[in-house]
Amino acid sequence: MRLAHAEVETPVFMPVGTQASVKTLISEDLEALGYRLILGNTYHLWLRPGIDVLEEAGGLHSFMSWKGGLLTDSGGFQVFSLANRRTVEEEGVEFASHVDGARHRLTPENVAQAQMRMGVDIAMCLDECPPYPCSEAEARDMMDRTLRWAARAKEVWSQRSEAHRNTHLFPIVQGATFAALRGESARRTVALDFPGYALGGLSVGEPRNLLGPMIEASVAELPKDKPRYLMGVGRPEDMLEAVERGIDMFDCVWPTRNGRNGQALTSQGPLNLRTNACRRDDRPVDEACSCPVCRRYSRRYIAHLFRAGEYAALRLLSLHNLAFMLDFTRRIRQSIFDGGFSNFKNGFLDRYHAGSLTRSAAP
Repeated sequence: MRLAHAEVETPVFMPVGTQASVKTLISEDLEALGYRLILGNTYHLWLRPGIDVLEEAGGLHSFMSWKGGLLTDSGGFQVFSLANRRTVEEEGVEFASHVDGARHRLTPENVAQAQMRMGVDIAMCLDECPPYPCSEAEARDMMDRTLRWAARAKEVWSQRSEAHRNTHLFPIVQGATFAALRGESARRTVALDFPGYALGGLSVGEPRNLLGPMIEASVAELPKDKPRYLMGVGRPEDMLEAVERGIDMFDCVWPTRNGRNGQALTSQGPLNLRTNACRRDDRPVDEACSCPVCRRYSRRYIAHLFRAGEYAALRLLSLHNLAFMLDFTRRIRQSIFDGGFSNFKNGFLDRYHAGSLTRSAAP
């Protein structure tokens, strides 16, 4: 996937830098690990520091001193999670800021324009994300509106200036947990002809056994020669199922959020550094990992940092978990190249699940 600021191999995992920062880390950390594409959020950046401020700074890349690719979510998911603080109309959505209560209005047009003004590599169309559960009638209404909004966003994007020519716009397939709606949404979205396509409205509380069928229903209607992005999914087991079904791009706060809560991702399954067993364990977090954290620090030390309430603990496990995800996706790509993805998937899951049964218990 060739972007203005990076050439990205897929499948790819994107760390989430909601407010122009991956929590506890800086841009140099992500560059040193080897990341080439990360995610920001238009809703949060709209509120703080504001699109004008970002544009004055030379765009989001310059603002956060990031040399790689940037994808920004439209903020639709965040707005629709505000419940009684927002009002949805055909024109767009009006909401009260969670920061200061001020009223704002997002429309398909101004959201697309905001992302182009930030100079991001990939922008997302404003969509209406259905809750789980919802009725089929509700899901259809939201799907139809999302399609109309995508068409309006594309109209703005199609008329972008030369300064914004490098921003690609992706629409979002919706349909809740109704396979027929997912397929219809994908077909109608593809008819609008975008550079890539995203699947939204999953990983929002629905049973995990529905993820595979909903991906299949959507991907069956999407072109094979354009990127397919599954939004908000980043657990290794879910990613493997999604890659098997044709997904190319992922993002999730899960690896860094869990790291800040003391859980490390390892080749033998999740490891809780807060357990008593880790207090006297001089091994690295993952003996199969060569990241900077595992090369230098012990479980004993990081367990101490968590118990002492030191911020360094949050940073170290965030670094390790992102290194794990980067290596995980690299091995997925290699297995696909070698024609051995199924063997890789089965072997990885056997080790990962076997270890997690005994290593994730609370102290």
